[in-house]
Amino acid sequence: MKVVRKTARIRSEKQRGVEIIDQLIKKLPSWASGRGEQGDILLSTRIRLARNLYGIPFPSTAGDEELQAVVEAVEKACQQSRVFDGAVYLYLQQTDEISRKVLVERRLISPMFAEAKHPGMVVIDTAENISIMVNEEDHLRIQSIQPGLGLKEAWRVISRVDDELSEHLSYAFSEQFGYLTACPTNTGTGMRASILIHLPALSILDEVEQIIRELAPSEIAVRGFYGEGTEVIGNIFQISNQLTLGRTETAIIDRLEVVANKFIEMEQEARERLLKKQRVDLEDRIYRSLGILRHARIMSSLELMNHLSMVRLGVDMGFIDGLTPEILNELMIFTQPAHMQKLDQRLEDSHQRDVVRAEMIRQKIH
Repeated sequence: MKVVRKTARIRSEKQRGVEIIDQLIKKLPSWASGRGEQGDILLSTRIRLARNLYGIPFPSTAGDEELQAVVEAVEKACQQSRVFDGAVYLYLQQTDEISRKVLVERRLISPMFAEAKHPGMVVIDTAENISIMVNEEDHLRIQSIQPGLGLKEAWRVISRVDDELSEHLSYAFSEQFGYLTACPTNTGTGMRASILIHLPALSILDEVEQIIRELAPSEIAVRGFYGEGTEVIGNIFQISNQLTLGRTETAIIDRLEVVANKFIEMEQEARERLLKKQRVDLEDRIYRSLGILRHARIMSSLELMNHLSMVRLGVDMGFIDGLTPEILNELMIFTQPAHMQKLDQRLEDSHQRDVVRAEMIRQKIH
């Protein structure tokens, strides 16, 4: 009887997970609204806090029973937090592969976490502004994500979440070192602050690496669209702080804000230089990409991101009318492989997806 009940419970959790993902993919995450400060260049801001529970080994060495205890403790704490009223809870072991990839595409979990086999959970608030990965590299990876240059707002939100959870959870903390984390580079504040920034003009001029070298490369890390271990696509870079030990949260935020504004300034300057010296070449790149998106019959996700980059630049610079950042962000998210497979399970073949993707693009960009 107990085995039957357990099987029924797992099936119920899996079904609920499917329903949750089905609801998520029908709406655009709030961070992709395109309405944030400096939203034409800076797509979003994220702050992530690493926390671990006192007396329990890090996920890499903990057993399944210990990790399950972490899941239950965090779930109970979230249910007592006002911030997570109406939040959804997805249990990793009861979530299928495609659904996990959808969460990666929506920047709610990391690619590494999507492949985990041990007990884990994702907690997501209704707007997708706040989420928690439970048992990724650390017991908790709390995330606050905002549109545009919203570092201070992201910190205000995540600080409140952290405070509420700490009322119900005992964190691993050292008076000497600060918050203890699985990776020594996160020890201290446990904070990673990052920006997702679109730098097409600097990329055309091949100046991104030069600017990174100028902006204290030991303090910042540059990663791809989905974070650590992923490639830069569509001229979109994720830039974050590297050092947390010996630094306050405010100092990290202030430093990254300086870096963000410097990148924005340099990108704007690069766009002006392109207009003055390479205007025809620039217009040709932009309108070629627009033409391909309007008329192509087959389109891979990588090709789409590269053409979207040029079209986004054309919209920002006033060459293209009738398209909004929100429409471009919809295409960026909803045409990703897992989203397409979730919307239509027949699209398992990549060529089929490329054909349907091109059709979706033509319907949006005409």
